[in-house]
Amino acid sequence: MSTKLEQLKQMTDVVADTGDIEAIKLYKPQDATTNPSLLLKAAQLPGYKSLLDACISAAKKEGGSSDQQLKYACDHLAVAIGCEILKLVPGRISTEVDARLSFDSAASIDKAHHLIDLYQQNGIDKSRVLIKLASTWEGIRAAEQLEKEGINCNLTLLFGFGQAAACADAGVFLISPFVGRILDWYKNATGEDYTAETDPGVQSVRHIYNYYKQHNYETVVMGASFRNTGEIEALAGCDRLTISPQLLKELDEDTGSLERVLSPNNTGSAIDKLLENESQFRFGLNDDAMATEKLAEGIRNFAKDQVKLEDLLKELANA
Repeated sequence: MSTKLEQLKQMTDVVADTGDIEAIKLYKPQDATTNPSLLLKAAQLPGYKSLLDACISAAKKEGGSSDQQLKYACDHLAVAIGCEILKLVPGRISTEVDARLSFDSAASIDKAHHLIDLYQQNGIDKSRVLIKLASTWEGIRAAEQLEKEGINCNLTLLFGFGQAAACADAGVFLISPFVGRILDWYKNATGEDYTAETDPGVQSVRHIYNYYKQHNYETVVMGASFRNTGEIEALAGCDRLTISPQLLKELDEDTGSLERVLSPNNTGSAIDKLLENESQFRFGLNDDAMATEKLAEGIRNFAKDQVKLEDLLKELANA
């Protein structure tokens, strides 16, 4: 009998949420995603030492201040790992813009251009790259401009429906609603336990998926940040799901039956279209305590790991 992972791949594009090359070789996903936290973990693996040295040398050649060179080294590392991953996946790699630029559209666009330039220098066409940006108002506006330039984007740290609606309206290629982090917030806030069916993160992604299909948005819905395989199974049929190596392993070892849950042909009750200007978007986000808190926390944590990565590269550069 086929495994649940094999069954899932028949209805959903499976994406690996890791920078670990060995895990990607093992589970053969369609795409892969990285972020500063995953890059920091990858950078500490012994097999990446020579890659780190090469990235530091390449950054020095770009010139600029020592701080700027550290930022360039991080860009080179993200792209270098992305290029290695692209040797193994048939689809795309998502590479994240520095979280410290989450409220600066112009700087985010500049950083995206630098990342795309580095990929192209390595022989990778932009059609195989997704630029990851936080789903702030500024991040969505940056993505809107990049999409017009033919640079596809993955809007991450997405917790609220208003963020999802704004992304679709901006013509964003793909969104990554964070299932597990929504569950974390509600468990902490209520003290309750949730099943896969009552899981607030699962319900959020289902609502977004149905909304997109009803209004014929082409934006891809890619559920992310899973805490258990039950959440994944409850979203079987979603456009894409990005899954950690541990949960990929669990799905690959389970030979039970997996039923399709989401389908563009069955989207439930009609959902009114939501079109908001900046002030409406900001007020709606502010009115959603969970989305506000998790977005801010996510940006802070990614920024911290970005700094840790820079510190690691600085230590190697000065060794």
